[in-house]
Amino acid sequence: MNHGQVIISFGAESIVETPAGELLRCLTRRRTGRTICGDMVEWSGPLPDQLAIDRIQPRRNTLVRTNYRGQERPLAANLDQLVVVCAPEPTPDPRLLDRYLVLARSLDVPPLVVINKGDLLTGTLPTRMETALLGARAQDCPIHIVSTVNGAGLDALTQSLGHRTSLLAGQSGVGKSSLINRLIPDRQARTQAISEASGQGRHTTTETTLYRLPAGGGLVDSPGVRMLRLAHLSHADIEAGFPDIAPHADRCEFRDCGHGVEPGCAVRAAIAKGTITAERLASLRELLAERNA
Repeated sequence: MNHGQVIISFGAESIVETPAGELLRCLTRRRTGRTICGDMVEWSGPLPDQLAIDRIQPRRNTLVRTNYRGQERPLAANLDQLVVVCAPEPTPDPRLLDRYLVLARSLDVPPLVVINKGDLLTGTLPTRMETALLGARAQDCPIHIVSTVNGAGLDALTQSLGHRTSLLAGQSGVGKSSLINRLIPDRQARTQAISEASGQGRHTTTETTLYRLPAGGGLVDSPGVRMLRLAHLSHADIEAGFPDIAPHADRCEFRDCGHGVEPGCAVRAAIAKGTITAERLASLRELLAERNA
């Protein structure tokens, strides 16, 4: 049986990369189910046409996006790391960063934060950015400051990405595409090769895509992760993504405490003592309210 990894999926069709680096267009058999980026698969068929995926190997994890109608859409599988990109400009969004950190915890993968546009920084980090990083610091998350303009910090970041499959996420305007282009200099050529392998000249920049890194490992670019809802996660999953709050939440009188007006709330008590910031609780409550909406 032939093995490979799905690097991009178009509905019932997938582009599978073989261990030798060859890109093959494969159809998914009805009994097999739909593939997603990152799937390890087994395929068969006469080369070069009529190739079919016979089996999707069990996924170690699956990144799922929930839309505003509550429908779940799997985007990527078998991730080793979630890389969250922010920058001095636009102003970092603490709530969005917290969402990414909760997502990483739910996937059981370590998060890594990249502060891009480091050339715009002078001295200490701005207060707004330090506030946005509260969740990352609560998880002892590695933080890299890089610049795609002068290349600062990129070598250290490359080492942290090596031999792992990392998904890159971040709000619009933080320079995510520029960062990918610096990490993968031949990205345009690879995108063209994927388009040619599809046989129909498909536009690939709007689909979740896995790119191989020159020094090893892979980078998943998923436009669908920019606007992130986590309604598919449980109350416990969301709280676990706030390790600075979770120990206090365990001591609340009610197991599903929303940390609002419920009596015996240990989280509100911790805020009163200054152990937790009100900003962190507001972020947690926003996610819990979204799940219950």
